[in-house]
Amino acid sequence: MLSLSLEAARAIHLSAQGLLSAPSTTAKKADVLQAIQNMGALQIDTINVVARSPYLVLWSRLGDYPLHWLDELLEEGAIFEYWSHEACFLPIEDYGLHRHQMVAPEGLGWKYNHRWLKENAQQVEDIRRHIHQHGACRSADFTRSDGKGGGWWSWKPEKRSLEVLFTLGELMVARRHNFQRIYDLRERVHPKWDDERHLQPQIACQEQQVLKAVKALGICKANWVADYFRMKKLDKTIHPAQLAESGKLLTVQVENWDELGYVHPDHRMRLVEASQGKLVATATSILSPFDPVVWDRKRARELFNFDYKIECYTPEAKRQFGYFTLPILRRGELIGRIDAKAHRKSAVFEVKALHLEAHVSITKALATDLVDAIKRLTTWHGANKVDFRPARTETLLRALEKAW
Repeated sequence: MLSLSLEAARAIHLSAQGLLSAPSTTAKKADVLQAIQNMGALQIDTINVVARSPYLVLWSRLGDYPLHWLDELLEEGAIFEYWSHEACFLPIEDYGLHRHQMVAPEGLGWKYNHRWLKENAQQVEDIRRHIHQHGACRSADFTRSDGKGGGWWSWKPEKRSLEVLFTLGELMVARRHNFQRIYDLRERVHPKWDDERHLQPQIACQEQQVLKAVKALGICKANWVADYFRMKKLDKTIHPAQLAESGKLLTVQVENWDELGYVHPDHRMRLVEASQGKLVATATSILSPFDPVVWDRKRARELFNFDYKIECYTPEAKRQFGYFTLPILRRGELIGRIDAKAHRKSAVFEVKALHLEAHVSITKALATDLVDAIKRLTTWHGANKVDFRPARTETLLRALEKAW
């Protein structure tokens, strides 16, 4: 059994996530798909203060790329949407792993409103028939008639029907337009799927999800696994310890961990290189709040000693760092966060505040790396001006302005 430093463990994690080093070539469309396959899930969030999360997560790994590639992959059927960690883009080859949730969605909680479905059966049937007869549609295709707003908890009946049919797997997202879902029948969107021929036993699907989670994480503690795809408590037969016992996972000892770490066998060479100090994190990038590296806040604390939360849902007076802070990854560490906003009409990228962790030393090398990352993010947004107002310390301001 190999023993690893915490730094080496972080390197394995970042390598598996595609964040170990800066991209060496210009991104291709196939790289977008490969990144999603490596992560296993690309979380969807609509907040676009900087960029909508799925696009930003991909930029952190690939650098500049055309946003429409993600939309094209969805329309081409290379990926699909469903509930995973949360609402996610998922590789189409993993459709069967999520099919059991569609067949029996009761475990999805608020994502499946069984009572509303029962009380509005005719409404749902009307939507089902409409799509059969007229083809794919959006929620916006139906005029609101109840006079209410369109907030998250006051969806119009047609939107609720579309979403419940989506959760049941009867509808899939065929494509998006201006980030709005366009729904169609499953048999039109994914015609190759057949439950009788393709659906495996649920425990076999869950085992594959556990293995995929460990592979996506690179290295992990056992209690990190279930959250990755938001699984329930793991059956003992698919617990990482049991899978390691049967040779489906590798075990490692990590500095200061009071339990074993687990690594997928596909990462065996990464594990050896890390143990020899040959796997070195060199990338500096800005991350989405919904990046897999930080979406499990407990894991981010344990692996990176980074205490992070998104504060857009926190009253302004109680925010510590800002409305929409983005974690800063630098050379294997999460060193701080920036509160930023993209002003698209004026082509200005605003950095409202920059906060470094208390242990981070301000050096010219750090300033250069950080400014370069902000510049790349600014360029990707098409902004021609940066309104740069970093942290409150004069020392940091001078160092960053000098590098700039």
